[in-house]
Amino acid sequence: MRIAMVSPLEMRVPPVAYGGTELVVSLLTEELVKRGHDVTLFASGDSLTSARLESVCPHFLRGSNRDVGILTMLNVVSCLEQADRFDIIHNHTCFEGLSIAGLVRTPVLTTLHGDLKGDWLELFTRYKGWYNTISRSAKSLLPEKERFVGVIYNAIDVKSYPFNGAEREPYLLFLSRISPEKGPHLAIEVARKVGWRLIIAGNVHRTDEEYFRTMVMPGVDGDQIQYVGEADYHRKRELMAQAYCLLAPITWPEPFGLFFAEAMACGTPVVTFNRGSAPEVVEHGKTGFVVNTLTEMANALSEVGRIAPHDCREHVERNFDVPRMVDDYLRAYEQVLCESGALTAMEMLAGGDKAVDSTTHLVLGLDGKDPGMTAMARN
Repeated sequence: MRIAMVSPLEMRVPPVAYGGTELVVSLLTEELVKRGHDVTLFASGDSLTSARLESVCPHFLRGSNRDVGILTMLNVVSCLEQADRFDIIHNHTCFEGLSIAGLVRTPVLTTLHGDLKGDWLELFTRYKGWYNTISRSAKSLLPEKERFVGVIYNAIDVKSYPFNGAEREPYLLFLSRISPEKGPHLAIEVARKVGWRLIIAGNVHRTDEEYFRTMVMPGVDGDQIQYVGEADYHRKRELMAQAYCLLAPITWPEPFGLFFAEAMACGTPVVTFNRGSAPEVVEHGKTGFVVNTLTEMANALSEVGRIAPHDCREHVERNFDVPRMVDDYLRAYEQVLCESGALTAMEMLAGGDKAVDSTTHLVLGLDGKDPGMTAMARN
């Protein structure tokens, strides 16, 4: 199958540190190439990939003075100008991809990685292509619209996360973007309430600098409450594998929460608020606790010790590993191609070309039987 993968440009693919969307794009792209698909990645020029790379800018844009909106639009346009080269275009941008997908005949699938509000919903209703969400919660917040291919949960490369089934260091961990939506100020409040040490790690976007300065840093004393900056690939895994638990007092409808899965892959329980995707990703009482108030969050910390690290790891291996995600996206591509008329059921059964061969293998399974879509991704 000839696939165009269109990424945001804020971070490279894969990201150096924070960048959930870019991480998912990387994992999806590399696994598709490994399975024999012809993938072209439209991303920043410093991206690392085994796919064909095309870019309108040499470096990722976060921290630069470049106009992210304009360059991301140029990135999407660059892809659409070559649309006839592809069987399907998989768009991971928001405004830019949604707004012009209807200008080409090649079918477009958009993965909605964030929430849509206000006029963004107007744009969504006018979008001409197919779409998927990354949680049931995210789907529930959208108006009804045709061409929905399903819920496909994000994934991580589980084997790249160190598992710790032994004794841990006595600290709580907040590791995410430093913003009101992620709730680091509430994590500080919980840590002070229970008297535990809290390590805060995360990047600060320029739009959240005032929040960081006025709501987070006043609570950081360098002793009980520590801010260690943004954690890179290795530091993130080290912090997650040693923490008593991940504290996630989110204040918004989290679309997925890749950091939930990353912590649990290390065997680290997650204590989070019951918002957005949290109850879909964290199994209450088995891999962590999903609570409703700060008091409940503080009380749950005394119960974390009864969560088995192996249960956390197995939960992620079963539901949020890369092969499952890629299987689901290939089924979604197949659905889009069928509905667009680019691939008929007879062509799939006949195995008429490279794209058909790839998807037929997934439809029938290795033993010729229909394996069915992952239950979590089907609904």
